Amino acid sequence: MLGHDARLMPAKYVRPYSKGQKNAFRDAEAIAEAVQRPTMKFVATKTADQLDLQALHRVRDRLVGQRTGVINQIRAFLLERGIAVRQGPHSLRFELPGLLAT
Repeated sequence: MLGHDARLMPAKYVRPYSKGQKNAFRDAEAIAEAVQRPTMKFVATKTADQLDLQALHRVRDRLVGQRTGVINQIRAFLLERGIAVRQGPHSLRFELPGLLAT
């Protein structure tokens, strides 16, 4: 890396050193000034394992959200027909087979 060590800085600590409208030159100027401060706090770089785990959590969150949406949609369809089903995946999973059989 050409003799430089890369370090991450939180944007909220660099922002006070920024002057005027945001552009690439002023951003670089603010970063250069902020990095020279002895009290600057740096952020640890994430390892590949940490990045993989973070991606896994994001995918899981999206899947849980989609499942909740589908459950709510099915409950709404049933409610339009006058069939009330309690909230939660367990109630729907328990009652749906009986409703489909009738």
